[in-house]
Amino acid sequence: MTSSQQEATPIIRANKMNKFFGVFHALKDIDLTVARGETVVLCGPSGSGKSTLIRCLNALENHQKGELEVAGVQLTGKRREIDMVRRKTGMVFQSFNLFPHMTVLENCMIAQMRVKKTSKEDARKVAERFLARVHIPEQAGKYPAQLSGGQQQRVAIARALCMSPEVMLFDEPTSALDPEMVREVLETMVELAREGSTMICVTHEMNFARKVANKVVFMDQGSILEIAKPDDFFTNPQHERAKEFLAQILH
Repeated sequence: MTSSQQEATPIIRANKMNKFFGVFHALKDIDLTVARGETVVLCGPSGSGKSTLIRCLNALENHQKGELEVAGVQLTGKRREIDMVRRKTGMVFQSFNLFPHMTVLENCMIAQMRVKKTSKEDARKVAERFLARVHIPEQAGKYPAQLSGGQQQRVAIARALCMSPEVMLFDEPTSALDPEMVREVLETMVELAREGSTMICVTHEMNFARKVANKVVFMDQGSILEIAKPDDFFTNPQHERAKEFLAQILH
């Protein structure tokens, strides 16, 4: 495959993907493609399936019907496929999930050493580089409890970047933060987007969506109801449910 062909091939492709929790139909016939370098924002009311969808993308949840391909890996539920996809995706959650007994630097080194078998010296260099990238190199020797929420979330982003993921997944990364800490995390994400990272973000930060998203995906009750460019979505949503949602959050 040539580089131009690789660029043209979607890095994520879902075709009629369905997810069930027992009898509950959580995701319904999801069709979605994401190109390399795109920033996609998933939005919609609580319980619409956004977090379930993003968890399927790195195989934290398995889908039951339809097709899902992530970074060239067709996910069918096999352990080998799941491991491959998790190596190619970085996930940032609402909660920071940092190891409290490890320093910031050690948190960013541990997965490199255990999963990628990177030497301690090389893992340290990579960790220091990405801590600088998210503008907190001076926090390397501290423990998570010594940091603000915004700083902890930036450590979580740096930790994910240390694994050289092809896709970055964000599941409401600012929802657990105080308002004054939200801005510093969003600024980090804006930088990543502008550097060409492939990002899929579940977020209620509509200014972020307007500023950096290539497309907005609106979900409700497990279905994708609308996919549009940000300007089109915010100024002229096509679906009545999307109009109601925007009227509530932009009020």
